[in-house]
Amino acid sequence: MKKLFILTIFTLLGLTSYSQNDIIDEVVWVVGDEAILRSDIERIRNDFGNTIKGNPYCVIPEQLAVQKLFLHQAELDSITISDSEVSQYVEDDINRKVILAGSKEKLEEYMNMPMSLIREKTFESFKNELLTRQVRNNLTKDIKVTPAEVRKYFKNLPEDSLPFIPTQVEVQILVQHPRITRDEIERIKEQLRGWAERVNNGTTSFSALARMFSQDEGTARQGGELDYFGKADMDPAFANVAFSLTTPNKVSKVVESEYGFHIIQLIDKRGDKIKARHILRRPEVNQKDIDDCLARLDSISKDIKEGKFTFDIGAQEISDDKDTRNNHGIMVNTKTETRERTTRFEMGELPGEVASIVNNMEIGEISQPFTMIDKRGRQVCAIVKLKNRIPAHRASVTEDFQILKGVVEERKSEEFIQEWIRNKQKNTYVRIKEGWGECDFMYPGWVK
Repeated sequence: MKKLFILTIFTLLGLTSYSQNDIIDEVVWVVGDEAILRSDIERIRNDFGNTIKGNPYCVIPEQLAVQKLFLHQAELDSITISDSEVSQYVEDDINRKVILAGSKEKLEEYMNMPMSLIREKTFESFKNELLTRQVRNNLTKDIKVTPAEVRKYFKNLPEDSLPFIPTQVEVQILVQHPRITRDEIERIKEQLRGWAERVNNGTTSFSALARMFSQDEGTARQGGELDYFGKADMDPAFANVAFSLTTPNKVSKVVESEYGFHIIQLIDKRGDKIKARHILRRPEVNQKDIDDCLARLDSISKDIKEGKFTFDIGAQEISDDKDTRNNHGIMVNTKTETRERTTRFEMGELPGEVASIVNNMEIGEISQPFTMIDKRGRQVCAIVKLKNRIPAHRASVTEDFQILKGVVEERKSEEFIQEWIRNKQKNTYVRIKEGWGECDFMYPGWVK
């Protein structure tokens, strides 16, 4: 899998110079109806030649060619990636590059192009990566392995070939939300009402206000714009108001969701989905209310330690965290790629505040109250209990079956993808310029 995306990784992680001085451009490969230019290859070789294993004039064009096979399949399957999804990656990547370069001006100078073109090329790279990833996921989504296959695969492997599992923990959490004053809530609502009025009377644009003031970092840079969504995709209160809008560009009343307070502007309706913009504002919590919340949790912690009730009952009856209170407070780790759910976390997978607290705790110990930012961006107070710690170890089928199952599934998926590429080569027009095909390719089917 890593080999397939070496070029994408290069383009996304590097401060790649796009200067083509001293490069005589020419088409060196054609895959389907897509050309691979010498300048594309030279650009990547100049920046990453020392990290490429093998002849860069063989490795780089082959990986570009592989990506074009995936992109062609995306067209056939009508797979699309929304611009807003791509933009989130682009802005983060450009911000990182600006920091590394020292300024926007220095980045433009280094890459020998204006910021608009840097953004355009970065956008294209990320979009191709996301499309490629989605095609792979679609191709391998039905691949499953049985327990017998897992046991057979690892049966005869030497111990030092088994995956090494870092220390993992299981954690219970009990969360309380600090009180927010009525005055603060009214201040936020009045602020949003004022902005809505300015948009409705035409004195300013919703997008400009969202860029300046929205606290939804994922959409603020796009003027608050959300991609098309269904009613079930959003917080119920937010969705009810958004779907009640009938006139594009008119701004909604203020609506409260679990993320904070919003105003919403309808952009378009398409079947059972709509496209909208929003501005999110969260009320500020004053220090006195945070201190009161921490004191309340300290009292709860003492009651649990004195045996008045268990942590499980406290999490179920007292916690404000709806994600864990029905699970006795046990935190659940949902893997991003596989969507697999487990109660085990490596330390780096926990929220930073929780990890720093749990790191020095003993099994069964309950922490002192602390503050953290939850996944909805709100400041909350919490106590945690270390339910279990699994020391770092070599994986075993009995103790780490799900992890080993994932290893075998990934192996089968990779074998499937490699066979898919070989079959795709047979049915795709490929032309390689003379002198560029004398390579020991990973997939020899390019030369016909």
